[in-house]
Amino acid sequence: MRIRLLAWLALAAVAALPARAGVPEVAALEPELEALYKDLHQHPELGFHEVRTAAALAGRLRALGYEVTTGVGKTGLVALLHNGPGPTVMLRTELDALPVEEKTGLPFASTVTTLDAAGATVHLAHACGHDLHMTAWYGTAKIMAQQRERWHGTLMLVGQPAEELGNGAAAMLADGLFTRFPKPDFALGMHDEPSLPSGVVGFHAGYFRAAVDSIEIIIFGRGGHGAYPHLAVDPIVIAARAILGIQTVVSRETNTLSPAVVTIGAIHGGTASNIIPDEVRMLMTVRTFDAAVREHVLASIQRQLKAEAMAADAPQMPRFTIVDSADTVFNDPATTARLVAALQRQLGPDSAREMPQQMGAEDFSQYGRAGVTSVLLHIGAVSPEALASGRKLPYLHSPLWAPELEPTLRSMVAAELVMLRELLQEPRQ
Repeated sequence: MRIRLLAWLALAAVAALPARAGVPEVAALEPELEALYKDLHQHPELGFHEVRTAAALAGRLRALGYEVTTGVGKTGLVALLHNGPGPTVMLRTELDALPVEEKTGLPFASTVTTLDAAGATVHLAHACGHDLHMTAWYGTAKIMAQQRERWHGTLMLVGQPAEELGNGAAAMLADGLFTRFPKPDFALGMHDEPSLPSGVVGFHAGYFRAAVDSIEIIIFGRGGHGAYPHLAVDPIVIAARAILGIQTVVSRETNTLSPAVVTIGAIHGGTASNIIPDEVRMLMTVRTFDAAVREHVLASIQRQLKAEAMAADAPQMPRFTIVDSADTVFNDPATTARLVAALQRQLGPDSAREMPQQMGAEDFSQYGRAGVTSVLLHIGAVSPEALASGRKLPYLHSPLWAPELEPTLRSMVAAELVMLRELLQEPRQ
């Protein structure tokens, strides 16, 4: 009975969001937005290959009167709408999808395949909700263009490539995002969230999302016949021992009050059952909040690898390469409080909810590192009934992940409109 009551209360709170939003024009856009969402969902593209995606969004924004530049940071786009004196506010969306085979069973599920960087065929899916983000971003852009009398300043829309690779923001910044275009006073981003009811905005002031380092490791051995292992040095055994040792770095070498996560996501080595290979390739991520912990974990992983290689008398020490990195997302506390107050004032007191820090990384952090006051918020995307059921639900990056489209989509548009209008109401000081 208690679970049903909680579900009903959560559903009632979320259902009230669109009415409280003060933007009834969102409802008029729903057919167009739903069609765009399904189109983007069915045509996912990998990071730095989002050619069709960027073109679809760029064409729509040009038709609304935005000044659109494509090819920023390879496949990113920037759209500007000038509306008199005032601050410049940036709203970012991500363009890329994941190498995941979708298993949601949706009638518009992705069936796209492509070749990855290694030449292997992979399935693609928007298993992180970027299709939802892009659709809301466009809906917000359209209403902002139609209602210029309600704000003043410059709206800067950024379609960022390669968020999943962790280097899309850096690529755009290196290509002059804040020099070729106005450097914004504020940068905003939103991400779908599986732990919150559909349409509820999640916020966390200060350090919110962890830093991440993506690492490639090559372990070297000496190849040979599987029947004569004493004449070879087996890199698979070295890798196995190293993996077990690396797992103790967090459990035995870091303060339990300073979170860290080490995940080995891929290991490749060998071609046949009777051949000892001469090398093994591993891919891993390290996630931390504290800079000292980050430095220690990375150093300890290298120490473990070298120790195992020396113990096995490997012909050379492992190669350790940090392929990509993103820093901790820091939400400016004053701006976060200002935005939350605006959301709760205009969408209702239950429209925004504080949430804990997350170990998932986001290269949205790079905009803050570039000196822009930044806030990243989340938007609940799971039905209240499902959350109250106690069942284990699909999470981001799962083949089964699909956000509940409504009321998530219209609530996301409403929240973005409220926040942009809040920040675009005062002339630049």
